Amino acid sequence: MYIFTASEIKNIDQTAQNSGMDVYTLMENAGRALYEAISDRVTKERRILVMAGKGNNGGDGIVLSRYLQQNGYQCELVLPSGKPSTEPAFKHFAYYTACGLKVSERDGNYDVIIDAMLGVGSSPPLRGEIGQAVQWANSQQALKIAVDLPTGVSADDGETEIAFQADVTFCLHGYKPSAFLEGSTDFYGKAIVLSIGLPQQSNWHVWTEEHVRSTFHKRFAGAHKGTFGTGLLLAGTDEMPGSSLLAAKGAIKSGIGKLTIGTTRFVSGILAGQLPEAMYKHDGLEAVGEGDVPNGIKACAIGPGLTDQKKTDRALEHLFAAELHLVIDAGALKRRTYPKRKGSVILTPHPGEFSRMIDVSASQIQKNRFHYALSYAEEQGVIVILKGRYTVLAFPDGCLLVNPTGNAGLAKGGTGDTLTGMLLAFLCSEKDVKSAIANAVYFHGASADSWAQKNAERGMLASDVSENLPFVMKSFEQ
Repeated sequence: MYIFTASEIKNIDQTAQNSGMDVYTLMENAGRALYEAISDRVTKERRILVMAGKGNNGGDGIVLSRYLQQNGYQCELVLPSGKPSTEPAFKHFAYYTACGLKVSERDGNYDVIIDAMLGVGSSPPLRGEIGQAVQWANSQQALKIAVDLPTGVSADDGETEIAFQADVTFCLHGYKPSAFLEGSTDFYGKAIVLSIGLPQQSNWHVWTEEHVRSTFHKRFAGAHKGTFGTGLLLAGTDEMPGSSLLAAKGAIKSGIGKLTIGTTRFVSGILAGQLPEAMYKHDGLEAVGEGDVPNGIKACAIGPGLTDQKKTDRALEHLFAAELHLVIDAGALKRRTYPKRKGSVILTPHPGEFSRMIDVSASQIQKNRFHYALSYAEEQGVIVILKGRYTVLAFPDGCLLVNPTGNAGLAKGGTGDTLTGMLLAFLCSEKDVKSAIANAVYFHGASADSWAQKNAERGMLASDVSENLPFVMKSFEQ
């Protein structure tokens, strides 16, 4: 489940060559892996077209076409831009023709169209024969499969104009960043990784169900409330009391040991009847701003529903001086420099908030989420959780995680507050910061996915996410 940039893929190929595995062999492995994956999905009665380009991606397509034809599939190979121009691809083409197999011209309708025209070395926009081939393919009623990445999509960013619209993309080695970026992700269809026998390692990867199961453990029988930490939540105003309620519910439902909510007296009165499990610190934001940070706090979350920037900044000055972990969200997010400290600082912006923090348009951020999130994390020494489809978790050590869970039902006010509370709880109750944060984000999306299995996404409320959490987490404890 690793994610590789175009330059990393080239380095992996070079390392393989230095170890004695040449590109010709890698191409053979790729073509066979593609054949095995496609033959599991496509019957021999279906008419298949493979469109191969002049480079190494085209070479993979040529090998795939050979395997399909030699195993009885109705497969035709076309070369929209001409014969291969790279040495290993041309060698495979020569072997293809030596086997008595021919190059075809597009003729009529096809059940399956396979795109093996351009790979990680290409960049948009498309021109000439390749562009015409993509436009033709997109107009056809057929199952569309892309090799490694759809032609017209850049490997590293979401800048895309016209691209092959795949139903399935078989990513070789690992995912490419553009599989998760706005502007390009939809062209991939369902992205599936195929291993072709190369060692795979990267600081970037998808946080999968297997990762969660290996790091999220059932609680032992002798545990007590102190085992799972005390958290401080600074949230809510008289105008927005719901923000503190949603964040608090997210924390309590996620298993925090003890929760203190610092909010206004008015909001405390509202919350006390609904959350008797919490403790309350009246006018908590002002108190922390005067230096009254409660003892024994393992982590603090600040921001949901807050509107007074001066009071928030004063509170943060004292929180920065403390050793606790600090989650900064919503009204506490702004452009600032963060001090070096023992506890982790976790920022949870959506693209609009992050845009104001780094002075880059939200649309540009969305097309290059990995770059902007990781650059900020490394420069500021903080953890950035850039929310949205495929939420990105960027760490100051260069690690980057992509969360695969969640759906459009989360595109609603209050769901971010719920996540903030969940992050607070996981930081208080788990030892490892990285897996605690990743699991909180994963369960946030997984709870929404579980809820949407029986309900329309558009009807989901932020409170539904927290209410569904215990059921989702139970399946991971077993």
